[in-house]
Amino acid sequence: MSLPKLNGFPEEKLTGEQISALQSAARDARISAVTMVAAAKSGHPAGAFSSMEMFLSVFGVARNLTAPQSDLGERDFVVVSHGHTSAGAYAALAAWGFVERDEVRAHFRHCHSAFQGHVTREVPGIDWGTGNLGQGLSAGVGFALAQRARGHRGRAYVLMGDGGQPKGQLAEARRVAVKEKLTNVVALVDWNNIQINGDRETVMPCSLRAIWEADGWEAVECDGHSFPALYEALRTAGQRGKPTVLLCHTVMGKDGGPMEGIPDYHGKAPSPEVYAQVVKGLGGDPEVLTRALEARKSAPEYKGREVTLPPVPSLDLGTPRTYEGPKASDNRGAFGKALADIGALNYKKNDRTPILVFDCDLAPSVMTGGFRDACPENYVQCGIQEHNTATASGAAASTGVVSVWADFGVFGIDEVYNQQRLNDINHAGNKTILTHVGLDVGEDGKTHQCIDYVGLMRNMFGWKLVVPIDPNQTDRATRWMLSTPGCICLAVGRSKLNTVTAQDGKPLFAGNYRFEYGKAVKLRQGRDGTIFALGAMSQTALEAAELLAKEGVEVTVWGVSCPLEVDLKALKEAAQGPILTVEDHHVDTGMGAIMALTAVREGVKLDKFRTLGVSRYGTSGSSGDVYADMGLSASGIAAAFREF
Repeated sequence: MSLPKLNGFPEEKLTGEQISALQSAARDARISAVTMVAAAKSGHPAGAFSSMEMFLSVFGVARNLTAPQSDLGERDFVVVSHGHTSAGAYAALAAWGFVERDEVRAHFRHCHSAFQGHVTREVPGIDWGTGNLGQGLSAGVGFALAQRARGHRGRAYVLMGDGGQPKGQLAEARRVAVKEKLTNVVALVDWNNIQINGDRETVMPCSLRAIWEADGWEAVECDGHSFPALYEALRTAGQRGKPTVLLCHTVMGKDGGPMEGIPDYHGKAPSPEVYAQVVKGLGGDPEVLTRALEARKSAPEYKGREVTLPPVPSLDLGTPRTYEGPKASDNRGAFGKALADIGALNYKKNDRTPILVFDCDLAPSVMTGGFRDACPENYVQCGIQEHNTATASGAAASTGVVSVWADFGVFGIDEVYNQQRLNDINHAGNKTILTHVGLDVGEDGKTHQCIDYVGLMRNMFGWKLVVPIDPNQTDRATRWMLSTPGCICLAVGRSKLNTVTAQDGKPLFAGNYRFEYGKAVKLRQGRDGTIFALGAMSQTALEAAELLAKEGVEVTVWGVSCPLEVDLKALKEAAQGPILTVEDHHVDTGMGAIMALTAVREGVKLDKFRTLGVSRYGTSGSSGDVYADMGLSASGIAAAFREF
């Protein structure tokens, strides 16, 4: 029996024939799900069973899920937040024809298969790859904000389990959804009352309805195994002017015979005997597993769809600003002005890509106030809720809007490392601006001195990192970043800086200069060795070079703004003499360590090589005093080089 067309709710109510077809599909999908887990000998069968009607209903009513995420016209989004129930999601997608049923049954959790243990975007119909529980609603919020920025009203459906409901990020996302009036976000909770360790109320009591209503959501309780009830609740969601959550009463392991209501099967594959009982109880043939295991002997043929970066934005980048004179500006200010300039040029223009800017109550410090004033409807104030903001900004970016989140370094990467890692895994393409990085936050002390951001970004595979040298380079790097696909982090300090000049006294990063990712810039030529300095530390390195010059020591100084991608040409040129790397970052995980490893990998023989950086947590004091205490003042750098 073929499944009915339900996309966009063509019927006010389901007919008896439609209900019968869906129920038949649910039985077959449960056979698929338990077969997947049995063939892989691992997985989460009981949760897949309890969520099955929810999966089938949502994937049935959602529109155009196979369209590119950047095609927002008539598209909905689906986020499976409880990604461990992937067997149920894949089985439901197979029922609707998104993927081939036998391929799913045979190659679940199989190396090189698209059907990984937790849902990923390589599977058509899955819009966000989820890892840790509690992040899916934030992705749904991001998708809804992107829809609004484009002037569309597609829905964002978010399915989740009940065990993860006490997590803090969910509360953050709920509040932002209500504040931003995102009535097109529809959440569904699989309320089966069983977690890995047993009864949900024993593991962690939580009044599900109360927490959602307290944050301003419309809470609707329904039978999570009734297709008519689910269809009606989904169809009318959002009509009361609030985001809607469907609290779906379900049974863990529903229709799973010996698995039903048993916590062990939350994350345990059934034995052959239990498998046979489950499949027979569903009216199926246990030989399905035999055929799946035979097919599993061969390598998977289906690798999934290609997940690509969002398209190149269509933006008017305007004319770069030029900063002149000593102590002209701070890099964060130059970023903020460039962002506001570009925002104003492109705001509400149909042929331009929308820019969304997210803030966590730090606009005066991270310099996003100018954009807020110029583009008020594209500025999203999220309050002090960094975990939700990191995910929401990433999900929004994956739809092709330019998504910018500016925050202090310790909040924008240290606090939300897992969220940024998932943005990388999802090829989100978001732009994160970290301010107050390194030791430059000074007086705030060791808790707020972000001295590990290079190392954390280095742990991931898709992020680009830019640490500008002065305000002029910051301006141009900002314009480059906003027009370039991919996850990009711009990291800047707090203090006002000199404008770096060329030999003729004119600003070096002005005029015809264009920012080029991965390219170091020679700031001074010398004969007695080389200093590679990270970002704004280049200016202190230049001061150190002046001190050394008074002693007759001529040092070449390279400014490095892209520490994750070593300029091999510059490194080879410097390798003939002593090299000192300088950074206000953890000395063992930053630029110097990356350059040393690159030299080994590329066969570059280093004569003398030393790294100078942060070797302990810093003190609390003025920026200059903190740098001097760490040996990173001009005199400290000169002394370190003199030791060569």
